[in-house]
Amino acid sequence: MAKGQTVETRDAIDLLMDDHKRVDKLFTDFESVDRDDADAVQELVEIACMELQIHSILEEEIFYPAVRAQVADDDRDKQDMLNEAEVDHEMVDELIAKLQELEPDDAMYAACFAVLCRYVKHHVKDEETGLFPQVRGMTLDLQQLADDMRLRREELFAEMEAGDAGDTETEIEPISELDEDAFESVDEDETEDAQEQVNVSRTRH
Repeated sequence: MAKGQTVETRDAIDLLMDDHKRVDKLFTDFESVDRDDADAVQELVEIACMELQIHSILEEEIFYPAVRAQVADDDRDKQDMLNEAEVDHEMVDELIAKLQELEPDDAMYAACFAVLCRYVKHHVKDEETGLFPQVRGMTLDLQQLADDMRLRREELFAEMEAGDAGDTETEIEPISELDEDAFESVDEDETEDAQEQVNVSRTRH
């Protein structure tokens, strides 16, 4: 969290960029993980996929529609940016679905996740250098959008804990019983705490 900013003052773009940083940290961790340690690889992959799925839902249900409502039909550049972002999400969803079909010790598991990492990094760059600066110049109430996104995130975590996240438009596997607070910071210690919660959850099951 940036210095001087409280949870209440962070707007929708701040929250989405926090998501980007958390996932990028997981991608960096993946580069150094022992690929022969299937459990460690699976932990990183599952947490990253869950983060990406929640992030996609928040953008597709709340952020993108609000931005589209501000973009004129004949503003081809902005319309194209939004369309390409949504296509990116579709591709990410396909890669995540593929990962969920594979076993962690499958030779294609790490390869599929590596491709996902590259695809997401490209999408993040497009958003942070193209779409987000454009949105900053609009008359959107980014603070209200942030509030809506926080509420929706809480709902998604509750659905995962209840085991019925499949009712959402984008299916999320109930990977573990995680508390939302574990993902509220990009701090390295808190990321490690979240991974530890995955381990604890597995012992319960």
